[in-house]
Amino acid sequence: MKSDTPRIPGRSFALALGMVAFIGPLAVHLFFPVIPAVKAAFGLSDALAQFTFSIAVFGMGAATLVYGTLADRLGRRPVLLSGLALFLVGTVASAAATNVPMLVLGRLVQAIGAGCGLTLVRTIARDAYGPERLVKAIAYLTMFYAIGPMIAPAAGGVLVDAFGWRGVFAFAFVAGIAIMAMVYAVVYDTRPAGAGSQGGSVLRGYGELLAQPRFTALVLQTGFATATFLIVGSASATLMKELLGRPATEFGLYFVLLPLGFISGTMVSSRLGNRARTEAMVLAGALLCLAAVAVQAALLLALPPAPLMFFLPGAVVTMGQGIALPYAQAGAMATIPRLAGTAAGIGVFVQQVAGALFAQLYGLIADGTPRPMIVATALSAVLGVAAGGVAYLAAGRRKATPKVS
Repeated sequence: MKSDTPRIPGRSFALALGMVAFIGPLAVHLFFPVIPAVKAAFGLSDALAQFTFSIAVFGMGAATLVYGTLADRLGRRPVLLSGLALFLVGTVASAAATNVPMLVLGRLVQAIGAGCGLTLVRTIARDAYGPERLVKAIAYLTMFYAIGPMIAPAAGGVLVDAFGWRGVFAFAFVAGIAIMAMVYAVVYDTRPAGAGSQGGSVLRGYGELLAQPRFTALVLQTGFATATFLIVGSASATLMKELLGRPATEFGLYFVLLPLGFISGTMVSSRLGNRARTEAMVLAGALLCLAAVAVQAALLLALPPAPLMFFLPGAVVTMGQGIALPYAQAGAMATIPRLAGTAAGIGVFVQQVAGALFAQLYGLIADGTPRPMIVATALSAVLGVAAGGVAYLAAGRRKATPKVS
């Protein structure tokens, strides 16, 4: 049902959107401490164990390209509820898996369903709150999304130690039911009247955006930054368990440092706001990430591994991500204002898929030591700086080139 008259969203509506933001962490971050447990349970190689994680990030990234278009045509509410239902189906299938193909399929379905949260929460917020209140709404939702990665690995670690890896999926199912019930009760369809009848080629919009070097560089930078974070997160889970012999609960507690770093970075970005140049902040965040990776490599190569060697530099990695990401996303969406939604979809897709590719790269070269993590994070961080540099230079050229009307 399309909304023909404006409605003022209440607190329960805002809370429901915030809860939907937890769906992504339930599919991705909650699984970090499960990786070594699944590896042991099924006797998997490092690459295959990593694939049970990275397949979810691949699936979520691909789904973001579809949900926006479906929501424009069918309405926000029915598509959001359908995505949440798909998340529940995939969660049950993952919990019931008796072999690796069943687990991979369940994880894929779970992640495709969870992709609805990444795309539709921002879209619904834009519809419901309008441009005047959108910044505050996005800040509120970002807070919820940052809390998810903070508590999900810790909760997952406790569940793995207490109930085994299937207990993680049982928790995700119960949480998913609660979120879906709240959405069903209070989230109305915010699609503007006539939105589904707008014409235009989606592929043409992709082409217009990707032809802009600055846009391409900005979205690639978010992908490489996410890749560095996912490598650190997934590698640390396995190395803490197998190399250092630490329980999953301890991993979850240390992992809190990573989202705290991200929140610190976003606080810097929010304080500076429009006073700082977009491309300069993106490059600064990328350079901070590279510096953290270099320090981590030096520590791990020179000294016996210890938990803080994984997580303190990791917190600085996510701080750099938190500084760069808001500017990169805003800059990408502002490239061609009429294609802001398409730009957001491409940005989320690149962010998720690049992260999954590098996480899987780590799985392919993992050997039970920190060296493969060092190699993979060095590559992603260097590419992130390169992308940030290209965006900086492209913006300078664009300003220097006179516009022809």
